[in-house]
Amino acid sequence: MMLRTLLNQTSLTVAGIMSGTSLDGIDVAIVHIDGCGVDAKVRLLHFESFPYEDEVREKLKQLCSIEHSNSALLCGMNFAIAERFAEAVRKTAAAAGMKMEEIDLVSTHGQTVWHIPVADEADPYLPKSTLQIGDLSVLAKRTGIPVVGDFRTADMAVGGQGAPLAPYGDFIMFRDAAKGRILQNIGGIGNCTAIPAQGTEVTAANFPTSVSIETGNLIAFDTGPGNMIMDQVVYELSEGRLTYDADGAWAASGQVNKELLEEMLAHPYFTQLPPKTTGRELFGKAYTAAWLDAASGRGLAHEDIVATATAFTAHSIARAYKDFIFPQCSIAEVIVSGGGARNATLMRMLQELLPDQAVLASDEMGISGDAKEAILFALLGNDWIHGVPNNLPSATGAQTSTIMGKLALP
Repeated sequence: MMLRTLLNQTSLTVAGIMSGTSLDGIDVAIVHIDGCGVDAKVRLLHFESFPYEDEVREKLKQLCSIEHSNSALLCGMNFAIAERFAEAVRKTAAAAGMKMEEIDLVSTHGQTVWHIPVADEADPYLPKSTLQIGDLSVLAKRTGIPVVGDFRTADMAVGGQGAPLAPYGDFIMFRDAAKGRILQNIGGIGNCTAIPAQGTEVTAANFPTSVSIETGNLIAFDTGPGNMIMDQVVYELSEGRLTYDADGAWAASGQVNKELLEEMLAHPYFTQLPPKTTGRELFGKAYTAAWLDAASGRGLAHEDIVATATAFTAHSIARAYKDFIFPQCSIAEVIVSGGGARNATLMRMLQELLPDQAVLASDEMGISGDAKEAILFALLGNDWIHGVPNNLPSATGAQTSTIMGKLALP
C-alpha cells in the first residue's frame, strides 16, 4: 500500500543524500518536488551538512586504496555508513521542524569507494563497474521511509561510465534561453556540464519527460581533481591539524611553481576525450604522496606547494573548457558549486584563466552550492518513482537512456 500511494503522487517531499569523493561528510537536502523530468519544479525546504569524524574519514580513505582495503572493512562500513546516513536524515528533519512521516522518499548517492569507468581489457574480472556503500535496506529500516539509491550501476549496465550524473539536475535547474552556461562542481573531483543557450524554453510540449534529455546538446565530463589533492596536501603538510585550506588563505600566501604545474597538467587524463570520469583511483592518496615527494624534492615552501596544488585544479578546469567545450558552444557564465566555490583563491584563479566568462558561485543564482548535488539526487529519486529515464547518455557514454536506481522498502 505504501508503494502504491507513493507511485500515485504527483508531488513528493524527498530527502536527497550526497556524500562525495572529497570524503568530507554527508549532505542532506529536503526538497519539495512538483512534477517530474524536465518540468520538475524544486523547492528547497531545508539543508544540513554533517562532517565525517576523522576516524570514519580515514577508514573510507583505506577503502579507496587497494593497498589498505580489505573485505571485512568494506562489509562493515557498508552498514556503518548507512547508519550515519539515517541519522543525518533524522537530524535534518528535526532541524527543519518536520516529522519523519512528512518525508515521502529518501534518495541517496551512497559513498563511492571504487570506480572503474573503463574495463581492464587484460583482466576479465575487472569490467566497467562501480561501488557505492551505505546499504539501502539499512537506511530504509532505520528511517521508516522508502529509499531509492545505487543509481550509477544502471547506467553502466547499458554501456555508460556511471558518471557524471550531475548534468541531469544542472539542465533542469540552470538552463537559460539566452545564455550558454557551464555548471562546474568542485567536490573531491571536478565535474562540468556545458548547457548551450536553449533559444526557446524547453518544456514537456516539445520535450517529452518519457525520454532522456538529449536535445539540450549537453557536454558533460569530469574535469579532473577538484578539492581532493588540495585537501590531502593540506592534511599532510599540517600533520593532520587541517583538513582543507579555509577560504584558500594558505594558497594565497604562496607562489605557483609553473614548472611543476606543467608536469602535473601533462597527465594523460587531461587529453582523453569525453565522455570520461575519474576519482580517487587516479588522483587519490597515492598520487598526492608521489606529487608531494616531487614538490619537496624541489625545496618548495609549504605555501608554494598549496598554491601549486590549487592552481592545478584551476588550470585543469580551464584547459578542459578550452579543449572540449569552447570550440563547440558559446559560454557566458561559469557557475561553481561544491566546496571549491568557497575557496576564494581558487575562484580568483578561475576568473583570471577565463576572462571572457563571468565566474559565479551557484549561491548567486539562488541555488545553494553546498546543497546542489543533494538536490540532484532528490530529483533522480523522484524520477525513478515516476518511471522517467534519468541518465544522460551524451554525458556518460551510455548506449541508451535508462531509469537508474533501486528501491528498498522500510
